[in-house]
Amino acid sequence: MEIILLQDIASLGEKNDIVTVKTGYARNYLIPKGYAINATPTAKKMHKENIKQRAHKEAKLIQEAKEMAEKLHDLKVTIGAKTSSKGKIFGSVNTIQIAEKLNESGFDIDRKRISIKEDLIKEIGTYHANIKLHKEVNVTISFEIVAE
Repeated sequence: MEIILLQDIASLGEKNDIVTVKTGYARNYLIPKGYAINATPTAKKMHKENIKQRAHKEAKLIQEAKEMAEKLHDLKVTIGAKTSSKGKIFGSVNTIQIAEKLNESGFDIDRKRISIKEDLIKEIGTYHANIKLHKEVNVTISFEIVAE
């Protein structure tokens, strides 16, 4: 069944994408929750017209995302964590802490757009995170975990 997404869904696609999913998933979950609509011929025509109108706005958003990516690429983020004498972190470092540090640096980035390349960060060191600024613009930043 073809549907038009009304918002970003991490495992499926971005807003305004036309995707094919199983009928039960669309009818029982996506459409009732308001995450998607059925891709009828009329809805596809309206969708196509909306995409044309948004093309100029989209180009501006991509340019802003590229400018932010250039600024973020050179940024070094330092996160303090409580550690044992052997350098192990009590708990772990996650995207919430990275988003808070980026907000302190003047970049308003949602934690859901940040993904850490390593599974769990349990030791002091330098790591990398990927930030999805736009569906076409991604940037990788490095962040350092230090003992408090």
